[in-house]
Amino acid sequence: VVVESPAKAKTINKYLGSDYRVLASFGHVRDLPSKEGSVRPDDDFAMSWTLDDRSKKQVGDIAKALKGADHLYLATDPDREGEAISWHVLEVLKDQGKLEGVDVKRVVFHEITKKAVLDAIAEPRDLDGDLIEAYLARRALDYLVGFTLSPVLWRKIPGARSAGRVQSVALRLICEREAEIEAFEPREYWSIEATLATAKNAQINARLTHLDGRKLDKFDLGDKEAAEDAAAKVRAGDFQVAEIENKTVRRNPAPPFTTSTLQQEASRKLGFGASHTMRIAQRLYEGIDLDGDTVGLITYMRTDSVTLSGEAIGGARRLIGRKYGDDYLPAAPRQYRTKAKNAQEAHEAIRPTDFFREPAELARHLDKDQLRLYELIWRRSIASQMESATIDQVAVDFASSEPSSVLRATGSVIVFDGFIKIYREGRDDAEDEDGERILPKVSKGEKVAAQDVTPSQHFTQPPPRYSEASLVKRLEELGIGRPSTYAATLQVLQDRDYVKLEKKRFIPEDRGRIVTAFLEAYFNRYVQYNFTAELEDQLDDISGGRADWKAVLRQFWSDFSAAAGETQNLRISEVMDKLDEELGPHFFRPTEDGGDPRKCPSCDDGRLGLKFGKYGAFIGCGNYPECRYTRRLGVNGEADGNGGLDEPRQLGDDDATGLPISVRVGPYGPYLQLGEGDGDDKPKRISLSKGLDPTTIDLETARRLFTLPRDVGPHPETGKKISAGIGRYGPYIRHDGNYRSLESVEDVLTIGLNRAVALLNEKKQTRGNAVLSELGAHPDDQKPVTVHKGRYGPYVKHGKVNASLPKDMDPEDITLDQALPLLAARLERMAAGKGKPKRKAKAKTKSKKKPAKSKAKTKQAAKTAASG
Repeated sequence: VVVESPAKAKTINKYLGSDYRVLASFGHVRDLPSKEGSVRPDDDFAMSWTLDDRSKKQVGDIAKALKGADHLYLATDPDREGEAISWHVLEVLKDQGKLEGVDVKRVVFHEITKKAVLDAIAEPRDLDGDLIEAYLARRALDYLVGFTLSPVLWRKIPGARSAGRVQSVALRLICEREAEIEAFEPREYWSIEATLATAKNAQINARLTHLDGRKLDKFDLGDKEAAEDAAAKVRAGDFQVAEIENKTVRRNPAPPFTTSTLQQEASRKLGFGASHTMRIAQRLYEGIDLDGDTVGLITYMRTDSVTLSGEAIGGARRLIGRKYGDDYLPAAPRQYRTKAKNAQEAHEAIRPTDFFREPAELARHLDKDQLRLYELIWRRSIASQMESATIDQVAVDFASSEPSSVLRATGSVIVFDGFIKIYREGRDDAEDEDGERILPKVSKGEKVAAQDVTPSQHFTQPPPRYSEASLVKRLEELGIGRPSTYAATLQVLQDRDYVKLEKKRFIPEDRGRIVTAFLEAYFNRYVQYNFTAELEDQLDDISGGRADWKAVLRQFWSDFSAAAGETQNLRISEVMDKLDEELGPHFFRPTEDGGDPRKCPSCDDGRLGLKFGKYGAFIGCGNYPECRYTRRLGVNGEADGNGGLDEPRQLGDDDATGLPISVRVGPYGPYLQLGEGDGDDKPKRISLSKGLDPTTIDLETARRLFTLPRDVGPHPETGKKISAGIGRYGPYIRHDGNYRSLESVEDVLTIGLNRAVALLNEKKQTRGNAVLSELGAHPDDQKPVTVHKGRYGPYVKHGKVNASLPKDMDPEDITLDQALPLLAARLERMAAGKGKPKRKAKAKTKSKKKPAKSKAKTKQAAKTAASG
């Protein structure tokens, strides 16, 4: 039996017994090489697949296990990607001639429980050709878009990373929302609130809805004067109860979770990012050790289905009747229908594998985040089968004849809580709109007195930036991408510095806005929402057997390759002018004094504009080279940490040279400059580290920085010099070729000999990155899994495999269960050729040594070979 992960393999082998052997493929065993020509449109979209060294070992182990076996069961995940992994394994074994006399079948289970696994083995099927072709089409499309668009970006926009089919559209959504926010102009409006007192001294809060016999629109009270006039009329009015509306409504529960709704609700209620949610869900699905028995706690977590199996519904109803009583049990089971057009990522919603396994019972087996996510899934699943909530809603209108005006008060009472007893959608149950707001009993014609009439000022608000939850919801509404890919797509946008996540909201980086503007200008059709959604529909048609996958590819490639060809002859200056025009309103906003935001602060007649350099875009003067004013991308000079420093800041003269020292901001950040330079003789410059504010640094500090590197003193053991300076990676001390990082620039200027020696000795003692903690033994080989602090951040280590910790994961809190998926994912990336450790070439033994070539000859030979 072949599954995807080693964690599942051990659990499933226990269920199946000694007559079976379960092995892991570690994800995909083949992939398209990351080079041009892996998909060949001219050869009817033929694809070249490669098998890396790790996958060769895994396939070799599977081939060995097949000797003497009667059956091969492909039991990878129950979605399109799982179907593709099974197909890859089958194709490799076929090519190697390992399947003679072996019956090959596909088995699918949606939960890792003994019953589910045994039932699947008892009902095998053949591989689904339609799902495989849909995978091939999707993989080819993503490859062709990436390998066509990315080189265009690299050539035309220095500093751009890459572009992808779904990624580019998600980035466009974020950038468009930011543009809406920037263009938004708040509008003032007022409302009138009044406290009404009844004859029995009961108080009711009401809002003015009609004035002078006319219903008020939102902006009818547009300023303070109009609001005060309305408030005076309310105070003068003689109000009585005019209308009483009573309405009973039933509120139904939400369906159980799909992948996207789980990500959205985990974000709102638990504050989890999409990637973090999926990592925890993967662990809950693959299994948790419950007193020596590994059990899968939830069903498969990559699904766009909201249906529940009959067995699951029966279990939920039994628990509801037993735990909450018959009043909370509907007369008939609730059935939900999937809104997605082709929901076949998995055929059941995300739910607990056993509803009677309540969260409180699992508290000692799960870490904090695992327990919180399991409880969320458990509550949502149970609530989906509970009785509706019954709510009484009341609205009372209080009218005054002279002057004619109406005040309205509303209230609601939960008559029967139903599913609300255990679950409400939203950020916090206390904030839910179903909370009780009880109005005192009043009768028609009853008089009330208006007290505490208060005008309140308001301003319209811009649309909010996308959170992970709202962006996933929007992508799903537009029909773009698949639920299983959303987390990875959002992570890629952050990894490539196209967007940043600040206060759990996406803000586009300037690099991301430039990429989006370029794609909209030259590949507009391919970042249109409807085009991308229609392409997803075509891929769904392939998986449903309604379309030919190569016909879809031919139609797409014909137009797309033509669009890419049209960009070949674009000049950089042409692209720069186009993007400068598109992004000008963003980078050069009107100034408070009404001046020209594009006027160069360094020369009289220069105009600022978008420029491209070797490492990316920046703002520069149009009078270059006469005027060399530059600054990093940002709005009117305020972004990217330059402190709003638009003009050179003169500090004074250097003691040693007599030359002036100034603070400036260039394309790559703030720096100090000594003098102005003369012709080809460039002035000396020092980049300012993060700890130094360009707007507050003083002359004395600047003078001392220009003396770096400085001698700290001789090492007492070796007698060799210790020096301190600022390098590419920040402040450091150096001794005999060994470096030790310092925490701040201040340390470079003040560190003494004793502390420097202590730091260098500490460096020797912790050579290699220090072990922060040991998490336990890896289940595969019992070797330790450890946590380390490295140069680029914390990571976990097992043997020769290192896996960086996500930004939201604290190295002090990580557990073995959290570390294993990270290591497995790292292995998969290494297998795909991403981040694979370099191996030292073995020296070849030769009978005679050839004379060593000089460096000059070697370089010349290489140059000749390249040109030939």
